[in-house]
Amino acid sequence: MAIATINPATGELLKTFEPLNDAQIAQKLDLAQQAFEKYHKTLFGERSVWMQSCADILEQEKEDFAKIMTLEMGKPFKAAIAEVEKCAVVCRYYAEHAAQFLADVTVTTDASHSFIKYQPLGVILAVMPWNFPFWQVFRFAAPALMAGNVGLLKHASNVPQCALAIEEIIQRAGFPKGVFQTLLIGASKVTDLMTDERIKAATLTGSEPAGISLATAAGKQIKKTVLELGGSDPFIVLESADLEAAVATATTARMLNNGQSCIAAKRFIVVETIADKFEKLLLEKFQALKIGDPMQSETDLGPLATPDILKDLDQQVQAGVKSGAKVLTGGHPLSDRPGNFYPPTILTDISPENPVAQEEFFGPVAMLFRVPNIDAAIKLANATPFGLGASAWTTNSQERDRLIEEIEAGSVFINGMVKSDPRLPFGGIKRSGYGRELSIQGIHEFVNVKTVWVK
Repeated sequence: MAIATINPATGELLKTFEPLNDAQIAQKLDLAQQAFEKYHKTLFGERSVWMQSCADILEQEKEDFAKIMTLEMGKPFKAAIAEVEKCAVVCRYYAEHAAQFLADVTVTTDASHSFIKYQPLGVILAVMPWNFPFWQVFRFAAPALMAGNVGLLKHASNVPQCALAIEEIIQRAGFPKGVFQTLLIGASKVTDLMTDERIKAATLTGSEPAGISLATAAGKQIKKTVLELGGSDPFIVLESADLEAAVATATTARMLNNGQSCIAAKRFIVVETIADKFEKLLLEKFQALKIGDPMQSETDLGPLATPDILKDLDQQVQAGVKSGAKVLTGGHPLSDRPGNFYPPTILTDISPENPVAQEEFFGPVAMLFRVPNIDAAIKLANATPFGLGASAWTTNSQERDRLIEEIEAGSVFINGMVKSDPRLPFGGIKRSGYGRELSIQGIHEFVNVKTVWVK
């Protein structure tokens, strides 16, 4: 895939970039290592000032950065602004809390003094996706840089201007040269990077195949990785739920980022007694969504990021229909306009044997399942190789406790939409990956947890 900006709303090629050659990559690795040798000795107070400055820049120029995102990957402009604002929040969160999270922890043992010390690892490679091109990077960069590590970013090839803008923000904020660099390279270069002894660990947010590839390369070098991969998140609605609130949230949760989110609600599991009403209300909400130019404030749903994503999504829908699923609305790409547009789509009558029941739809397609009771709902929710997030709706405390205890996922949200929050750890289980980002757990992923024992 070429490194280029292609407007997904029009298909227009706007700008191309020349990938770095091996000599240029080597220079950036040298600079990163040299930067780490000095940077890890800086004080938390210094790093905090620089990180707060990142937040200031993001907030002051949010519309400029939002335009880049919308132009490169098609998210609605209003959503892009919200993403930039969230990046500022995570910068401020770690600027304020990193010193506390990484403070020495005294432990009483047979020593005169024993404690746990947290120290940075060095150069960390971040392989990041296009769907949240600022947020995914900053939720890595903020804790990693505050811990004293330095970062190398290999961003998705369709968001190069986002990648370069993020590097520039961090440099403008005052961080020393080389502390955070963007590598404009193809995915084929990642394995070679993992063999370089200067890179100590890596994090990846992306597809399952990409995660397998990185983990394999890192495993051969015995290097730490954190993976946040796909999801087919359940959205369970039980009889006692506030149905109006559930449907409104279901629509938002499925259409988030034009449906291209790992934690978007994808499988709507509704008990039979309320399923007819839920289906009717959801259909009304989906059909009322405005599709169009993502730069316009009234647009609810913009284009998918690339033509290949559009093609793959439609092939999934058609395969599901061929295996017995019914289309309530949508179901085909929009051919009356340029760009990668797919309408809000609802699939029903999906049998367990239908192959799409086990798949992730990365676009505005909802799968609606009917179940007799909570037992069947939990069983169906867990009947997937993924385990990222789950949303469940009930006002019954016993049902709530069962859902929290029995759903197999990295996070469970009761009566709310799954989302990432700097104050809470984020990540999945099963084939959704391993490790955690955000909160204290996230900053501890890329440090040496050193035991110190003094007689």
